[in-house]
Amino acid sequence: MGRTQFLCAVLVAQTLFRVLETRSVTALFGETIEIPCNGGNPPPEDLMFVKWTYKRDDDTIGSLVIKQSDNDEATIQATDDYAQRISISETFSLLISQASLKDQKIFTCKLTSTLDSKEYSSSVIVIKVPSSVEIFDKSDVLQKDKLTIVGTCVASDSNPPVEMSWKKSGNLLVSDGKAVVITPSLKLNPASGLSTTSSTLQYAAAKEDVDAVFTCTATHNLTTKEIVLKPFPIHYPSEKASLQIMSEEPIVEGDNVTLRCHGDGSPPPSSFFFFLNGKRQFVENSDSYTLTFIRRDATGEYKCFLADDENIMDSKDIIVNYIDLTVNLTGKTVKKVGDHLSVKTEISTSGNFSVTWTKNGKTVKEPDFTNLIYADAGVYICKVSMARLTEKQGFELVVEGKPVITNLSKHSTDKHQVLTCEAEAVPEPRFKWSIEGIHEEQLNSSNNKIIHKITIDPKTNLTISCTVTNSHGEDVRNIVVYPGNSLNHTYLIVGVVVGTIVLAVVFLGICLWRKSRRGSWTAKRNENGTIEERQNLDTIPSI
Repeated sequence: MGRTQFLCAVLVAQTLFRVLETRSVTALFGETIEIPCNGGNPPPEDLMFVKWTYKRDDDTIGSLVIKQSDNDEATIQATDDYAQRISISETFSLLISQASLKDQKIFTCKLTSTLDSKEYSSSVIVIKVPSSVEIFDKSDVLQKDKLTIVGTCVASDSNPPVEMSWKKSGNLLVSDGKAVVITPSLKLNPASGLSTTSSTLQYAAAKEDVDAVFTCTATHNLTTKEIVLKPFPIHYPSEKASLQIMSEEPIVEGDNVTLRCHGDGSPPPSSFFFFLNGKRQFVENSDSYTLTFIRRDATGEYKCFLADDENIMDSKDIIVNYIDLTVNLTGKTVKKVGDHLSVKTEISTSGNFSVTWTKNGKTVKEPDFTNLIYADAGVYICKVSMARLTEKQGFELVVEGKPVITNLSKHSTDKHQVLTCEAEAVPEPRFKWSIEGIHEEQLNSSNNKIIHKITIDPKTNLTISCTVTNSHGEDVRNIVVYPGNSLNHTYLIVGVVVGTIVLAVVFLGICLWRKSRRGSWTAKRNENGTIEERQNLDTIPSI
């Protein structure tokens, strides 16, 4: 093989190598593209010049720029749009400003040295993230079991196109043509070549989806963006109604009773018919109806049903509780001591009840007066209770009679005596003493008792009377008083009696002593004998 043939073979081999060595360069849309000449390796030392060319859409080659190794200035050879956007760096890299999709071409760098010439090709890819990701045509509500547009997710102006997906509460949604329908779309901008990707989600909701969160995910080579939609109201028709009694139960006569009808649909219905004890009442834009000051004849069955479907209804029974109480005595009743008084009550209620009686606020048995006494007087209340209903009626009993003195007593002070006369009487009596007192005082106590006191200073023994009088008669009691301090007088009497007893005992003792002495002397005399007897004894000879 000759030298010429050898050089040709080498040139062919270099050409084949040059095609196989094409590299990819990625650039960002709008930024500056930097394409290395030889993969970033240093140029040969005997470099003469560098030239950049590109392959046009019609496969022709266009010149861009050439730079001599011994000259700092590069020569722009491009005559099209690149003339204003290209430059060459110190390392012979090609710089293209304001990258666009039109720059996605094959650029070739030719290194020529004194002994060799090599070419390095690079394929440029321009990437652009979406300028925005938004959801349009968002629905306000979702319909149960009916396909409804959730929204259309749009990613604008990207390269390459983004991939879109939908999730419900974190779970990936897959189009099934029934409950989930996802419709993708891709549009290219003819001027910029950028892609706009959209995806429309239609969803047939269930009641359980009331808290569901829908998410659109736009995935690009350089970024991923998610848009979250707040939970949607789920609309569905009512399947049943419920009637509620909003007033406090049990219901008593005179209450205001509010009825509330509720449908389980979403949104809940706002118009109803109330069937009130045989009468129909239409209510619009409200779910409630109030019966004012309900009476006992309103007891019965109440219904409500939807205005647009009378088959959806509910009913409740209402019982109006009441108490009727009559006592045969009212106001003030005046009777005399010893009279008979009959107390009768009539009670009518709608249910079980309890009866209590009080006298002057204290619980007592049901009154039954066969023989009235003063202690029976007072205010009597009959109370009938049932649930939260209470009825009261009562009367005031006044027992009158002539005075009865219950006590007449006396006690002494240091200088005077005080007489106390206690009496029961209605109406209030007058007290009269048979003696003028130094001081008089009248006190009223409970149970119709009156106490009257008088202070006196008697000079002699006196019998004093207390006379108590009212419109029904009088009563009189007597008491004996002594002059001076009655206590000292008592002591004096006791002293005289005790002294008399002591003197009698002393006198009796003296008499007994004297009698005892006389008996002892006679006995002694008889024991010794007379003088004559003693002389006769002395003359008797001893044996």
